[in-house]
Amino acid sequence: MRVVSLVPSATELLCAMGAADLLVGRSHECDTPDSIHDVPVLTTSRTTAIAATAIDAQVTEAMTTHGSLYELDADTLKALAPDVVLLQDTCSVCSIDAASVEAVLSQLPTAPVVLTLNPHSVEDIFDDLIRIGEAVGRPEAAQHAMIDMRAVWWDTQDVVNPYVDGPSTVVLEWADPLYVAGHWTPQLITAAGGRQDLVAPGAPSRIVDPEELLAQQVERLIIAPCGVALKEAQAHLELLQQTRWWPLLPAVEEGGVALVDGTSSFSRPGPRLLQTHRWLTGWLQDRPALVPADFAWERVPST
Repeated sequence: MRVVSLVPSATELLCAMGAADLLVGRSHECDTPDSIHDVPVLTTSRTTAIAATAIDAQVTEAMTTHGSLYELDADTLKALAPDVVLLQDTCSVCSIDAASVEAVLSQLPTAPVVLTLNPHSVEDIFDDLIRIGEAVGRPEAAQHAMIDMRAVWWDTQDVVNPYVDGPSTVVLEWADPLYVAGHWTPQLITAAGGRQDLVAPGAPSRIVDPEELLAQQVERLIIAPCGVALKEAQAHLELLQQTRWWPLLPAVEEGGVALVDGTSSFSRPGPRLLQTHRWLTGWLQDRPALVPADFAWERVPST
């Protein structure tokens, strides 16, 4: 079995079931575990900017001009002759679009199985793990991995009192424009004992006005720019700190702001999302023992 994964979370799910040996091609963003670093890379990004506002502008331009934020190495993909290709349809800018890939695959003598993932909840992620396992011929391994992940999910929730209102909590996945994280993130917040009303569980991430954040009286604010590592996320924080409304948030005044590595946390619906949930629960419930030792985050001092 020869598998190409062009989705980082799908790659991590594949490896979680012990099937990294099947991977013959990956996207440039598929960066973990270390065992896959020698696997050929098939995509590149069209964005080169660093600042949040400039990146957003380049994304818009790339989508308008090319219909995709990424370029595909079509020749290498065809040479790899995969049996299974893993794609996603949750977000148009999170990985290469399915149409570009399928146009190349249609030129192969034997059409591979194309599995497109579209998770919007934690349960969808468990289901995707099973679907990947069936597609690559490792159903039992996927079942065992899913059971382990589900156990972490429920064990973490055992420390949360469902009868106590938790803090108003928001996860920002971009600073300019202001994007509040959706899909599985509202569910994570609720399961960790927080509350938020800006995005319904399972709904897409959306742009909000500062007035909406202020109206929420946000007590805990997580800045986790999508696809941005912790060091680079500092620029998003600085951009927010320059606004007039920033000091008016209760979270800022009370020391309830956290800066998080967006690449390895909220933006990837894979195995590490369960560790993100443990961190979130530990932070919201004031249980430091729950926080994974290797979770990449920083507490932002109060003003």
